[in-house]
Amino acid sequence: MHFDGLYKEHILPEKVHTLSLSIFIDSLRDTDGGIGANIAYSLALLGEKPVLLGSLGKRDFAYKERLTELGVDTTHLYLSDLPTASFTVMTDRDDNQIGGFYPGAMFDSSTLSLKPWFEDDVLVVVSAHDPKMMKQQVRECKEQNLRLFYDIGQQVTNTPVEDLKEGLAQAELLIVNEYELDVLSSKVSLRKEEIKKRIPVLVTTFGKLGSVIEGAKVKDLIQIPIAKPREFTDPTGAGDGFRAGFLYGYIRNWNLEVCGKLGSVAASFTVEKLGTQEHKFTREEFEARFKENFGEEISLDNYEQRL
Repeated sequence: MHFDGLYKEHILPEKVHTLSLSIFIDSLRDTDGGIGANIAYSLALLGEKPVLLGSLGKRDFAYKERLTELGVDTTHLYLSDLPTASFTVMTDRDDNQIGGFYPGAMFDSSTLSLKPWFEDDVLVVVSAHDPKMMKQQVRECKEQNLRLFYDIGQQVTNTPVEDLKEGLAQAELLIVNEYELDVLSSKVSLRKEEIKKRIPVLVTTFGKLGSVIEGAKVKDLIQIPIAKPREFTDPTGAGDGFRAGFLYGYIRNWNLEVCGKLGSVAASFTVEKLGTQEHKFTREEFEARFKENFGEEISLDNYEQRL
């Protein structure tokens, strides 16, 4: 949902203890989403064959088929009798957001073990979902020596401190926005500089200001500007698009700066549409926008500069 106003014009700081708001919504749309599915969607557009592990309501079987046709491996999706999880969000004119999350089928996430990949060389992306299941999946990564991208995201506020510490200890990659990093730092009682020294690769996103790549394995801070979209419609899902682009290069061991730029380009396509899986692009269009924004040629099939 979107309204052409600002939250700060509606919220009286001295009355937050008795908050009562009525916002006039000028647009409302129901779209397919889910963090893991959003990342998988954009990865599939890039030509990757991601495996999606999750729990879906049986009534949304058509959603599963749509992702399958795109190239996402959905054979490990669990079909639940509960409704598909849903996130309801309101975005103001400055792209500030207030949302509410209903887990639904996610309550069946106890079925989502990483056991099918215990013997494989995979990068596991544990995105924000049921904190209890996230804990189990992090532990499975640790016990089975699986590579982990700890994508804690908005669940940083709902995850127990010890679970956060375990995720940080196991992660080789962490991507958070500026606010999430502040919350994470406060909850685990570690200064941001200390977190940067513990995580091999830490990416912090700053919305329209781009992103920064740091970490124990990053010699010098890398600043990544945004890639300009043709139009700006909706910021929801931009972070998931960024993750998809970044991961496409990361799993190929491409230069981290290039990974960040790939993330920026993927995010630029996402914000052009209302919804998190409404954007489309061809690989040729993606490569052209990369060159247009960063002045360098890139081939998604082959990039010679390595870490």
